Amino acid sequence: MSKPSDLIQGTLDLLILKTLTLGPQHGWSIAQMIKDRSEDVLQVQQGSLYPALHKLETQGFIDSEWGDSDNNRRAKYYSLTKKGRKYLAEEEANWQRLSRAVSLVVSMA
Repeated sequence: MSKPSDLIQGTLDLLILKTLTLGPQHGWSIAQMIKDRSEDVLQVQQGSLYPALHKLETQGFIDSEWGDSDNNRRAKYYSLTKKGRKYLAEEEANWQRLSRAVSLVVSMA
């Protein structure tokens, strides 16, 4: 069975951006939401998450600002930008096309 880290290239970006459509989140919260929503199949490690967040911020798809978490710790909160919403829509369409194609091949008789 594939390990959770064996995500298709670019899938982590899609998952992060989709998670941020629910509102600003800090890194741990993003990783936890992906894990919960995937029924514990996808587990994003810090070593993958934070470089991806940095890259998405550099590309202008997300913004960040410091705030206090639920347990009163300083945390960097990430939010989706207008550019990020547009990019997410494109990536969701690409994902739908790709996942349909894979399903067609996998379901061959």
